[in-house]
Amino acid sequence: MLSLVTFLPLAGALVILLAIHNDKAAKSFALGISLVTFVISLRLITGFDLGTANFQFLEEAKWLPEYGIAYRMGVDGISLPFVLLTTFLTPICLLASWVSIQVRVREYLMAFLALESFVVGVFCALDFILFYVLWEAMLIPMFLIIGVWGGPRRVYAALKFFLYTLAGSVLMLIAILALGYHGKTFSIPALMDVPLSFSFQVWLFLGLFASFAVKVPMWPVHTWLPDAHVEAPTAGSVILAGILLKMGAYGFLRFSLPILPDASRFFIPLIFGLSLVAVVYTALVALMQKDLKKLVAYSSVSHMGFVTIGIFAMNTQGVEGSILQMINHGIVSGALFLAVGVVYDRMHTREIAHFGGVAHVMPVYAVIFMVFTLASAGLPGTNSFVGEILILLGAFLANKAVAIVAATGLVFGAAYILWMFKRVVFGAVVHDEVRAMKDLSLREFALFAPLLVMVFWIGFYPGPFLKIFHASVEHLLKQAAVVKTGAAMVAQF
Repeated sequence: MLSLVTFLPLAGALVILLAIHNDKAAKSFALGISLVTFVISLRLITGFDLGTANFQFLEEAKWLPEYGIAYRMGVDGISLPFVLLTTFLTPICLLASWVSIQVRVREYLMAFLALESFVVGVFCALDFILFYVLWEAMLIPMFLIIGVWGGPRRVYAALKFFLYTLAGSVLMLIAILALGYHGKTFSIPALMDVPLSFSFQVWLFLGLFASFAVKVPMWPVHTWLPDAHVEAPTAGSVILAGILLKMGAYGFLRFSLPILPDASRFFIPLIFGLSLVAVVYTALVALMQKDLKKLVAYSSVSHMGFVTIGIFAMNTQGVEGSILQMINHGIVSGALFLAVGVVYDRMHTREIAHFGGVAHVMPVYAVIFMVFTLASAGLPGTNSFVGEILILLGAFLANKAVAIVAATGLVFGAAYILWMFKRVVFGAVVHDEVRAMKDLSLREFALFAPLLVMVFWIGFYPGPFLKIFHASVEHLLKQAAVVKTGAAMVAQF
């Protein structure tokens, strides 16, 4: 089942390469493959046992047995939501590109399907080498999506994205090889039980942190993100914010906490400090932005700061809130980038000053944009409210000062997102270009409809989502509480 969900999109990309030479047919085929993948991924929920933290749907095949390397796949309550989020957002991205992408259409579709395969594989991999191969493979289609189909400075943005993430990944590879050599296996579940000295854990944590922090991205290694978002096509921004940013936080959950628990506890003050700077500083930077996309990009850095705070609060409320907030952020930030793309397709500018009075000419769009704006601000009844409350509660239980500073980020977040909405949507229609804009087409409305459903479903009834990862989170926290070695150092800290 997992191999099918993972590699069906890649097989679809090969079919487009070898057998489909018409752009319109390729669009329909790619959308169909992504929808079939999503439907198959829903079967994972129906067969998933909520009462256990064990990995499920396990697959294993020999690869390089003499080195302890195998093709191992499986999901638990932590990875399953991200698999579903990836398969959910990919058809929306392809539909969003239906009109806007006019050159090298087949290649674009192939890149997107390959990206889906690699990202799903990252969340399903239970072998460290397989994980690393898919983690690095994901860079190639994303690099092409930004560098070929992006804006005027697309090559610069693509290179910056590639170099930042590759530099961190090199250090992660060293950490993986050292861990595998020490544990005599690259099986992720097996490595969770391998005893490690405290100093060894610290070095491994820093090696993994270099890669995960860039991918989140944490301050100060976040500067690649605004450039990548501004230059990427709309669908590229959606998948970048909706899925790729979650891979770094997933790395902390899957590797840092269970495999390196002593080092994870030791570095809590560092993580809290960097996360608080991200929450407050990037929110203030977002207040100063003139470009719609760059504003939403900086808001992503601020929101992901909340996520890392919740993870390293190391309690049930914080970790469950972080996982839920990652899902929420993927939905809301993806919708906001789609909303920016709608007006960009009509005006060919993202400068906030060029808008004003959009509600007079695009009332349906204005209402939908308002819903996602308020969701981003954490309005009660929307999905983000649930995640933010859980994270703040977890942070308060772990460190009251951290929770208080983080809560100020909610105020700043409401300030920049509502101010942006006011300048774009309200007021008089000043520019003739705005007056000529038409409201949402049926295709564009179809993009937002499933995202709207998710905003209110999670906002009013988050229980089913929390149940998926509750058992796995409880097990993770027990692993993170274990003192493998270095008890004196941890006690001293």
